[in-house]
Amino acid sequence: MLKDFANSLGTHRRGILAYYNYPISTGPLEGTNNKIKTLQRQACGFRDQAFFILRIYALHMTRYELLG
Repeated sequence: MLKDFANSLGTHRRGILAYYNYPISTGPLEGTNNKIKTLQRQACGFRDQAFFILRIYALHMTRYELLG
């Protein structure tokens, strides 16, 4: 199991080390994609695609929080 982990690190070594030169994360993009998917699930009653596109453009102003 430890050898598999070491082999995996060796395989991805260039990408891991490149992160330290260019610390770019895909976290914000993944969050935006998740918001679009959530909106798409809720959008089953929208009449036209133009309104759905406007809602996607307005996503940057929304916040999803756990309420409880």
